[in-house]
Amino acid sequence: MKLKHLLSTAALVLLSSIVYAGFLQPAPVLVTVNADLSGDAQGDMATARFSASDLELIGCGYRTFDDGAGGVLKFGFCQAVQDDGSAEGLRGFCSTQRADLLDTMRATSDYSFVTFSWNAAGECTRVGFSTQSFYIPESKEKAK
Repeated sequence: MKLKHLLSTAALVLLSSIVYAGFLQPAPVLVTVNADLSGDAQGDMATARFSASDLELIGCGYRTFDDGAGGVLKFGFCQAVQDDGSAEGLRGFCSTQRADLLDTMRATSDYSFVTFSWNAAGECTRVGFSTQSFYIPESKEKAK
């Protein structure tokens, strides 16, 4: 695991232990795409949803299908778009059929902080969620 990811995890643990009542922790979407097309993304769903940008988003999905041959196909994906000023935004996407990552993808809930990484082939290599009260937004509507 990269040092950057260990530090991110440590910061989340520390933040969760010092939360105060009413404290809000907006986490705008940040996407990093490396030269080899691997990358990572992070941000919380509430900040993305209520962003003034129509582009910004983050989250993961999980799908189960009957494969028509008596089996089941399971796969998941994570996606994020950071508004970088371009028409399409800076995008991150990965997919997986790994059971351990699928279990994590199914564990998300509303207002989660989401973090994920992918390799150069677009396969998810890390998926994490943090669902804390400080990610729940104040009552407001998305700006248009």
